[in-house]
Amino acid sequence: MSPKLVAFDLDDTLAPSKTRLPEPMARILSRLLDHTSVCVISGGQFGQFRTQVVEALDDVNAPHLDRLHLLPACGTQYFRCVDGEWQRIYVEALTEDEKSRAIDAVETCARNLGLWEERTWGPRLEDRESQITFSALGQQAPVDAKKAWDPSGEKKLKLREVVAAKLPDLEVRAGGSTSVDITRVGRDKSFGMGKLLAATGLSKEDVLFYGDRLDEHGNDYPVKVMGIPCVAVTDWQDTADKLEKLLSD
Repeated sequence: MSPKLVAFDLDDTLAPSKTRLPEPMARILSRLLDHTSVCVISGGQFGQFRTQVVEALDDVNAPHLDRLHLLPACGTQYFRCVDGEWQRIYVEALTEDEKSRAIDAVETCARNLGLWEERTWGPRLEDRESQITFSALGQQAPVDAKKAWDPSGEKKLKLREVVAAKLPDLEVRAGGSTSVDITRVGRDKSFGMGKLLAATGLSKEDVLFYGDRLDEHGNDYPVKVMGIPCVAVTDWQDTADKLEKLLSD
């Protein structure tokens, strides 16, 4: 193995959307932590990371959690395991005014576009402190419903476009399969990865990133643009297969 740090998107890269790591993936990450540092960066809040990643790794007795870097909300927050406890290293919090304007804009635009769905699973809007996230079907929507809602991505991209026009001082991005994320300008995954490189002293060439949305409109694309070597995957099984090859090299 050559990378000094292997980084991952979370949903649809390490696990199906909003679900915990499947046991085979947790065991592969556990083996990876034996060899190198690991980073997970995604739009979710830390509570989601704890449920999806940390608890799954705890269940397989993963070693070296001090080598695990967690970057919720696209890297606008950073958590490390210090003496067995998860500690937040930084947060790029939105102001109350920024949050209020973001929530008002995305709800108004979703209603105007007919995207304020009647049937949802959990809240549509979530304040992640450094990011406001709109999930069209709610935060706990089942994977099949999310895949069926906007298979082409057109709904999400149209919503992003009209919300962005209302919030010129903030950044609006298409997030997961049914979500739109709002942060301060420039706070995408390249921001989080840049902060991580600065914190660890690593170079871009030291890192290998795996993501399922490395296409031009995908939320992993900024990592590719910044020059970090990337591996495109289709789902967690594809990631697992490619990690097995990495571990065998």
